[in-house]
Amino acid sequence: MDSLATVFQETASRARDAARAIARASSGQKNAALHAMADRIDGARSLLKAANAEDLAAGEARGLDAPMLDRLRLDDPALDRMIEGLREIAALPDPVGAVRDLSYRPSGIQVGRMRVPLGVVGIIFESRPNVTVDAAALCFKSGNACVLRGGSEANASNRALAALLGEVLEAQGLPAAVITLIESTDRAMVDHMVTAEGLIDVLIPRGGKGLIERISKAARIPVLKHLDGNCHLYVDAGADHAMAEALVLNSKTHRYGVCNALETLLVHEAEAEAFLPSVAASLEARGVALRGCPAVCTLVPSATAATEDDWYEEYLGPVLAIRVVPNLDDAMAHIARYGSAHTDTIVTQDYARAQRFLAEVDSASVMVNASTRFADGFEFGLGAEIGISTDKLHARGPVGLEGLTTEKFIVYGSGQIRR
Repeated sequence: MDSLATVFQETASRARDAARAIARASSGQKNAALHAMADRIDGARSLLKAANAEDLAAGEARGLDAPMLDRLRLDDPALDRMIEGLREIAALPDPVGAVRDLSYRPSGIQVGRMRVPLGVVGIIFESRPNVTVDAAALCFKSGNACVLRGGSEANASNRALAALLGEVLEAQGLPAAVITLIESTDRAMVDHMVTAEGLIDVLIPRGGKGLIERISKAARIPVLKHLDGNCHLYVDAGADHAMAEALVLNSKTHRYGVCNALETLLVHEAEAEAFLPSVAASLEARGVALRGCPAVCTLVPSATAATEDDWYEEYLGPVLAIRVVPNLDDAMAHIARYGSAHTDTIVTQDYARAQRFLAEVDSASVMVNASTRFADGFEFGLGAEIGISTDKLHARGPVGLEGLTTEKFIVYGSGQIRR
């Protein structure tokens, strides 16, 4: 075994041991530690800014662009958000130990299900040092140990943050290895993480499509992920045009570079002539470039003809693909073929068609008369989220505290034997 593999094995083994300690911690212990983490970060602003300045200087020397440098920056507003997030997570209900569906069986035993931590969660992320704290706090509150591997561009910031969190854990009587940062920037560490059967229970990649795709293909352990956010909004026959336009504009232009932004608009042919010129003008007034099918290009001459690739595209920018469809079935067929199973919504006044859309569209979040931008853990009432999963097992959609746990069956008996 090479030295890098040995380091990883030892690091992950410490996290595995620490997972047992945090799994039995009480809600009060965890919440006290989260508040202490918030206080510690608040009192260490100068230290954290100094570490972050190293990353920013190195990033500028490497030629990182302005948006990347902005994501790296730990200024006072970023630290304030970090501190607020820790306190918000402390305020959330603790899912660990919750029991449901407890019932007596004919044999006299009582059977139920208890929510328990996953164990050790591996998180591989890029750029943003705030993920070190956000991800660690969510894993911690849900009773898991975590193994974090951040991008090399944020290494000094991540190390400073992880050291502070470790100090707090030890002061609270918990092992520092509950929150473990892999400090090595060697890309081979990722290869060890994705094959760490028996050491890491689930991986959560946070970053660009290339990173997530690479990890998903190489992993031998479960991965919670989404590759694309190709979200759709379908304007049904008889839809309220004012409502539909407001939802399109919010879904598309509220924020461009997010996974729940609208990327494809589908319009029933009965509404196209009256609806498309108006919504197109509103979109173009906001700087959105339109790419459409032949029917769209006829009604909106400024639109560019869409290619087959456009229907698959997650633009993450001011571009929208538009298609006119004959009916609901064709709209759902388009979503099934080109969608990414992230978030899709229907704008309709017909209850039966709304129910069909909810039942038949196979995505993590399916909506009626609501903006795709609501596909978010906070908006869904989950509090903070560690990411969004478009997989079907074991968590789907925004993954909050409950998504970082699983269930086991529990049985109460009084000496029953099976006959």
